[in-house]
Amino acid sequence: MAPTHARWNPELCRVMSVSDADTLSQSTVLFAMRFTMPLTCEALLSQYPDAWQEATVHPFLTQCQAGTIRPTQFNTWLVQDYRFVTEFTRFVGRTLAAAPDGDLDVLLSGLNALQDELNWFREKAAERSLDLATPRQNTCQSYCEFMGSLVNAPYAVQATALWAIEYAYNQGWQLPGAMPAPYGEFADRWGNPGFTDYVKLLAQQADAALAIAPPAKQQAATAAFLRVAALEKDFWQMAYNAAA
Repeated sequence: MAPTHARWNPELCRVMSVSDADTLSQSTVLFAMRFTMPLTCEALLSQYPDAWQEATVHPFLTQCQAGTIRPTQFNTWLVQDYRFVTEFTRFVGRTLAAAPDGDLDVLLSGLNALQDELNWFREKAAERSLDLATPRQNTCQSYCEFMGSLVNAPYAVQATALWAIEYAYNQGWQLPGAMPAPYGEFADRWGNPGFTDYVKLLAQQADAALAIAPPAKQQAATAAFLRVAALEKDFWQMAYNAAA
């Protein structure tokens, strides 16, 4: 993963005299450094820690870990997550279409895993007698519309959003720790070492795309990251809104 340390802007240094540099306040220096910092996935996490914590730490997850989540609440999440994943699969396919050749293998492995995941969701729903044709709730619908809106976005934006979505699930299910049955199976699906490694590869690909993206595309990638974080927070909360 690319380093997140700042580098000085030579243009800024050329227009400053020695006396200017001596009197430049620390806050101004930090401001200048921030805007010359390379944008990476790690930098986004560092710049927006509160938004990311809200995306990955939620009572829904801690209650799964404690075994106190109500079955109706968990079932609501399960059905809505299936509805989300069907659209997410299309989003990954669109990202694949925009990707450079060197990124295809990782994205194809993700698509293959999604085929298995959709079948797994259907099995879990059948075990619980859940209706997967249940309409999307508003939050799920908004998330699906957001992914659809990225169809013509630059690859750097798509790659950043894809990494953020997958990393939110990876961290969300890992952070609470070991979960009791039946929730341990769900935690292991997104918190296992293999999925963690996959997310790291997505971050590397997003970083490479961001490294050559102009400022406007980097700003769009940042906005996409923050939108994913907000939607993830709302998605966990959605489990409490209605029963499946």
